[in-house]
Amino acid sequence: MAYSREFLEQIYRTIYTIRIFEIECIKLYRQGLIIGYFHPYLGEEAIATGVCAALRTDDFIVSTHRGHGHCIARGGELKKMVAEVLGREAGYCRGRGGSMHIADIDTGNIGANGIVGGGIPIGVGAGLGIHVRRTDQVAVIFFSDGACNNGVFAESLNLAAIWNLPVVFVLENNQYAVSSAIEDMSRIPELHKRAEGYGVPAYLVDGNDVLAVYEKTMEATDLCRKGKGPAMIEAMTYRHGGHHVNDPGLYMPKDRLEHYKAKDPLKLARKYLIEQAGCTEKDIEAIKQQAQDAMEQAVDHAKNCPQPSVETFLEEVKQN
Repeated sequence: MAYSREFLEQIYRTIYTIRIFEIECIKLYRQGLIIGYFHPYLGEEAIATGVCAALRTDDFIVSTHRGHGHCIARGGELKKMVAEVLGREAGYCRGRGGSMHIADIDTGNIGANGIVGGGIPIGVGAGLGIHVRRTDQVAVIFFSDGACNNGVFAESLNLAAIWNLPVVFVLENNQYAVSSAIEDMSRIPELHKRAEGYGVPAYLVDGNDVLAVYEKTMEATDLCRKGKGPAMIEAMTYRHGGHHVNDPGLYMPKDRLEHYKAKDPLKLARKYLIEQAGCTEKDIEAIKQQAQDAMEQAVDHAKNCPQPSVETFLEEVKQN
């Protein structure tokens, strides 16, 4: 498939923006400015980027506890995102949600979820809403390999199948449920095969290759828009560190980690820019600088935003 230079530049820009967002937020966490857990998306950026590039502006996504990349790829504003993870009033959820609960209804991002697998039935509900309204929108559900062993995954997949709902189940298989390796948690580690038992088309794709992810998502969404959904995509990837920012990831074999780092999504996207778009190093540096400037502005903005008012918070509690 031939791609325009503009498309490939946007793909690279998105992956790089996700990368620096995570790196800068880890620094903010170390400075004590982020309260609670922080789950980096480092190494998995191509999945969110490739999937969201294949969606229309009126489609929906449901995110996870590792959801910053999804929000950025869907068009989220960095200033609101950083403000939210810092717990500031100017954040997407007015500082109430933090890192694991960002939502952006304006971009169709129904929200992240701190419960593993908790977003799956929400996404199926969005798909049911589309079905009832008889539009050709699509709902995409991001979830993890760990979520596959939750009963809600099987129940939701079956319901979507029997009602032909326009839902794409995107399994981000980073090969660990916290520290439990997938081969120890499933007799058949090829998790996309589970969809076969429900009569659901399933695709296995290299989750570090953004264009491969994009192409499979286009296939899956096309099925859904034609009323032949749902569909499932298993994107194989590997996170660049532990489950959360304080997890050293000592259970991750060094040789496997190095193997996947050599297939870094950012490196592959850069390769596409040079080989297919004819970009120079100067062109790439300009894209990176723009993203870095935007991130710096977002951090400065968030640091200067006020904390949520305790009085307002208590009043909200009373009202609810």
